[in-house]
Formats: sequence, structure tokens, C-alpha cells
Amino acid sequence: MSRDLVSVIMPVYNAEAWLRRAIDSVLAQSHGELELIAVDDGSSDRSPDMLDAYAAIDARVRVLRQPCNSGVAAARNAGIAAARGRYISFLDADDWWHPAKLERQLASVRRTGALVSYSAYWRVAEDGRVLGKVTPPPQVTWRDMLASNFIGNLTGMYVRRLGDIPFQRIGHEDYVFWLEQVRRAGCAVCVESDEPLAWYLVRERSLSANKLRAASWQWEIYRSVAKLGLMHSAYCMARYVQHAVMKRRGHHAEHA
Repeated sequence: MSRDLVSVIMPVYNAEAWLRRAIDSVLAQSHGELELIAVDDGSSDRSPDMLDAYAAIDARVRVLRQPCNSGVAAARNAGIAAARGRYISFLDADDWWHPAKLERQLASVRRTGALVSYSAYWRVAEDGRVLGKVTPPPQVTWRDMLASNFIGNLTGMYVRRLGDIPFQRIGHEDYVFWLEQVRRAGCAVCVESDEPLAWYLVRERSLSANKLRAASWQWEIYRSVAKLGLMHSAYCMARYVQHAVMKRRGHHAEHA
């Protein structure tokens, strides 16, 4: 295992409209020692052909095929299982990175000794409008994470010696994953950067856009995953709603 190899896990499902932008943003990283593990989750569009074309011209691209459409959690787990890097990071096929994202993130991890790292990112509409900037706190603990998922999955990275854990097939699977990784690491550290290091595409019909459904998922996480009592869950839920409103308005995401 190379000391500097970063494994980038990208689940892909019918993403031909955005896939090229996402892949190009990975392959253009100033830190070039990476492998892009693209996991096709049963796409019926041109995504599989596009992935094969990239793999044919860049040896850093590895394509995995799911036997059938199994969902983003299973696709990411397949990618993690195949990863050879010392670091694991994630990028969905409709999001994209700043060219210096990995370089700055690795420098931050080495400087701080953090096992979990994340950064600020932009929220962008499908028509290209910038909806806001999400600026998370400089450092978060497990208790902080109960208020909000301060780690945008498209910015998250962990050092492999922390240990791999699976994504669960559950609402807010990203949040559950990073909540546990931060608990295991003790804390997570934000990359110091003058600018956000990623762009998150807010799709009008995205699953997470249903606010009531998202709130019910969050409550279930507090009660069944984090095992919080009723009053503690209610307190965390109030903080979660507050942070969700702030994030959608483009305000900084800060400690409550």
C-alpha cells in the first residue's frame, strides 16, 4: 500500500449527464497518486460505456459492476472493499472537486494528525446558480455531529488505519457513516483553505429534498443508531432543524 495513495469511491447510476465533470475533477487533482474506483450500480444509460472509455485511457480508473441496482450504500461498500489506498474519500457522480482538494486535505491530515478530514463546499443548482457556501466548524466531535452532519460526504476523507466500516442501507446513510467514524476517531478536522474544495449539486428531485422524510430519518438515527434517550433526542432534533435551515440559506454551519 503506497503511503500517499488515495482511493476515491464513486457510485454511478444513470449519471451520464454529470459523469464526465465528476471524473475529470478527480483525474485533474494536483495530487495525482490516486485510484478512482467507479462502481456502476446497474446503469441503463451511457454511464457504463463512459466509465470503460476512461479506464482505457487512464490506469488510475477502476470500474466495478454491481450485479443489479443495489443502492448507493452497497455501491460504496463494494468500492471500499476493493480499495488499495491508505486514504479513502468519496465523490458522487453528480458532484465535483476543486483541483487542489486532495493535496490540501492530505497536507491538513499530516499537519494535524487527524484520522477524519472534511472541508467547506458550495451548493449549486442544476442551472448552475450558486445557492450558498457550507462552511463547517474547524473541528467536530461525536457530540457536535449529533446536531448536524458537518461532514459533506463529497469532502470527507479518512485514514485507513482508523478501520473501514460499511455504509448502512438507511436514510441519511452518509450521516450515519461519518457519525460513527468521528466517534471512533475522537474528532475530525476541517481543511484550512481560502476557498471551498467541492461543489454539491442540489437536484430538484433528490431523495433528501423531502424535508419530512429526512426529519423522520434523523429521529430514527438518534433513537436507534445513537441510542439517545427521548429528551436528548428531542434536544438534538431541535438543533438539527436549526442547522438544516442555516445550511439551506447558505449560512455558515457552526456549533450550536
